[in-house]
Amino acid sequence: MDAVVNIWNSFFSLAKQFRVSDALDVILVSFIIYSGIKLVRETRAEQLVKGILVLLAVWGVSYILKLYMMRNLLAYFFQFSVMALLVVFQPEIRRALEQIGRSGIGNKPWMFGMPQDDYEVLAQQNRKCVNAVVDAAAVLQKQRTGALIIFERKTKLGDIIDTGTVVNAIPSVPIICNIFFNKAPLHDGAMILRDGMVYAAGCILPLTKSDNVSIELGTRHRAGIGMSENSDAVVVIVSEETGQISVAVNGVLTRNYTRETLKSRLENLVLTSETEQSEKRQSFLPSIRRAKKK
Repeated sequence: MDAVVNIWNSFFSLAKQFRVSDALDVILVSFIIYSGIKLVRETRAEQLVKGILVLLAVWGVSYILKLYMMRNLLAYFFQFSVMALLVVFQPEIRRALEQIGRSGIGNKPWMFGMPQDDYEVLAQQNRKCVNAVVDAAAVLQKQRTGALIIFERKTKLGDIIDTGTVVNAIPSVPIICNIFFNKAPLHDGAMILRDGMVYAAGCILPLTKSDNVSIELGTRHRAGIGMSENSDAVVVIVSEETGQISVAVNGVLTRNYTRETLKSRLENLVLTSETEQSEKRQSFLPSIRRAKKK
């Protein structure tokens, strides 16, 4: 009974010392742990984490059973494994940092300084680009011509563009179809669309390392999925074998698109973010003018 009373008193003593900052600290640490688990789940890093947990369990057992050699060996391993873990988890760490960078905080601040007319021209050009890609994908589907088209969004793809050839052309059905014509020099690579323009072609993409990709999918689809895993880009894929149109976003591939469904999907993914930026800008500028008047 005395033990229960002592525990109860200790609990109330700690509760009295608990501050709002302590609650915030617990919430932040919990969020970081949850994000870490979410990041490594269903990836190769999950198996690595399991291996580390097994080694920790062995180290604990060796400590309890007084297995001095095993305990010292594992202790030295954990001391010098920090750098090794940074190398092993490099793809996951990079993906986490990119996700933080793609958050809404400070997203495209230059948009607020852009004149309204220039912004409307850019939005209109992006819409024409989406329409051109949809029409071209329908033509390529009928011709059974393979294609890999990348819509650049928040994550800049300069390192991917460097592997190809800069085109910087206004998108149209003839240009897109000619680039992916099987005798054209740039057909065996990806096309990068930036700010509503065909910016580069013949680009080499990283292949996905996921083990969950169907064996029916070839290199073109694996490259599209890999690109969507390493960035927030929207990837449109036309199969050379079946003519089937697919879209890869955030490492997820969806298939069997028609012209109508592809247009709806691209408008939601590519144009919606631009509309949101325009609305933010229109609501932000009047507040600045009112502040200046005051």
